[in-house]
Amino acid sequence: MANKQNRSNNDMTVRQAGEKGVETLRDKYGPDAMSQIGRKGGETRKGQLGPDGYSELGHKGGQRVKELIEQAKQANNG
Repeated sequence: MANKQNRSNNDMTVRQAGEKGVETLRDKYGPDAMSQIGRKGGETRKGQLGPDGYSELGHKGGQRVKELIEQAKQANNG
């Protein structure tokens, strides 16, 4: 990953920074607020894509999960 090649040991990855941000928000506002934030984001995205686009996005994600599960099964059997 290019991300990791250009970092010193003290720098955070984008993922680590995101996780730290979520922890900070959860500590400040509580877990219920995090659910509300996620719900609001989902509603905004649904508004951008429309109901059909949002449904298509969910289907696409489900297909990817299905592929990953199949790959894991093959790796375990092979």
